[in-house]
Amino acid sequence: MTDSMFALIAEELARIAADKGETLPALDPDTRFLGGDLPIDSLDLATLLVVLEQRTGQDPFRAGFVQFNTIGELAALYRPGVPAGAA
Repeated sequence: MTDSMFALIAEELARIAADKGETLPALDPDTRFLGGDLPIDSLDLATLLVVLEQRTGQDPFRAGFVQFNTIGELAALYRPGVPAGAA
């Protein structure tokens, strides 16, 4: 995982939370997206993925959905040279 991808995800999560009037807890690579402390739901997560594709030009889900649960797992999908599903 790159620090810049983690920072981008954190930035977008903060924006999504602020739009909902929520405060984001401290984040680390093991922070879970759903069912944890993040004030987001599945629609917010889908929005995050669209924004990440727009901002990075990468779509790690082009070949199909890849399972991820944490910020670190999602960030790893955007590593250069990593084929979809191989994170």
